[in-house]
Amino acid sequence: MKEPAPDATSVLLVDDEPQVIWMLQFSLQAEGYRTLSARNGLAALQVLREHRPQLMLLDIMMPVMDGWSVLEALKELDADERPRVIVVSARASSRDRQKANELGADAFVAKPFNVDELLRVLKELEPGTLTTQT
Repeated sequence: MKEPAPDATSVLLVDDEPQVIWMLQFSLQAEGYRTLSARNGLAALQVLREHRPQLMLLDIMMPVMDGWSVLEALKELDADERPRVIVVSARASSRDRQKANELGADAFVAKPFNVDELLRVLKELEPGTLTTQT
């Protein structure tokens, strides 16, 4: 597995399922990303304050604090402090996608997901890219 470069893009993985976190860490680290993880929304906000990741993969259905509440909390941050957010959730109805968009998510990927598709979306949202998804 590649060791991330010091200037590698950092990604916060937020999911309550340990096997999802493990698979995402493995896949992203193999592509050179630095990864951080949290098992619920409250922990994610703590990691965000401490490490300021550039991107976040965010599940919706989690204990303690769900993904919707995390998106609400992120709206309070200055734009330069807020990571670009990809919601990764089994809740993938058009209503859920619209709500994610309204709450400021940059993209939405439905579970179960294809890793290559997720990596493509991540690359589009890396710092320095101008692509936005509506």
